[in-house]
Amino acid sequence: MLRIITDGAADFPDGWEEEFDIQIIPINIHFGEETYLQYVEMNLEQFYNKIDSGSVFPKTSQPSPHQFTEFYRTIAEEGDTILSIHVTSKLSGTYASAVIAANELKGKYNIIPVDSAGGSLGIAFMCRTARMMEREGKSVEEIVAHLESVRAKIQVILTLDNLEYARRSGRVGTLSAALASGLNVKPIAVLNDGVLNMVEKVRTRKASLERVLEMGKEAFGDQPVHMGVVNARDPESAMNLLGEAKKLFNHKDVVQSDLSVSLAINLGPGTVGLVLYPAE
Repeated sequence: MLRIITDGAADFPDGWEEEFDIQIIPINIHFGEETYLQYVEMNLEQFYNKIDSGSVFPKTSQPSPHQFTEFYRTIAEEGDTILSIHVTSKLSGTYASAVIAANELKGKYNIIPVDSAGGSLGIAFMCRTARMMEREGKSVEEIVAHLESVRAKIQVILTLDNLEYARRSGRVGTLSAALASGLNVKPIAVLNDGVLNMVEKVRTRKASLERVLEMGKEAFGDQPVHMGVVNARDPESAMNLLGEAKKLFNHKDVVQSDLSVSLAINLGPGTVGLVLYPAE
């Protein structure tokens, strides 16, 4: 049996985990000396409430190899194939932990770690594709080959409400130029080739959302896409972005999701983004 798992850096629309039988290994959320397991001990609402009520800046860490081995044992039976699709290895050690655990469990399970080279809804689209291909009778080798061919084409374009969280996290590349202009800008970040970089900055929220759409259009034109919008505590902006995106893109389907804790910590509340996945 093929098990598909991912990690807490993936953003899933409501119902996808059940519909496509996807398991999620939680990340670790740290507030000072306190550590919480994502989804298990702290959900998204509790995360934001704790940010509101405290002065400690949160951090995250990837699941350890031990956490992976225990998770694999929990969700699979010996002899199963496990397709383990994870957040970009250039920003997180999650994929490396999965590789170590896969080697430790070799002979009991056929574990195939895959570096998504991305995150957010991009991973969710990859997981859905994997399950749909499996249901169509494709082999796991065909599935992995397809995922590896498509990952570089996925566009994740995000606009931040401010730079404070990105400055504190230190996870976002090419940040110094944006900081030099002051924190009162609306930066645009693109997750490309596994790295999250600030690529542009504009002065207003409206202009940043318009630029996100323009950049998506520049990347895909009229090509058919699966399209999604994510947000961190700004559903109104997400709805506005989605409404405009529907007019612009040749979309096969449209989904929405909250931005996961791992990205919200690095980018901050108010982040809104567009995710485009090739519809081949």
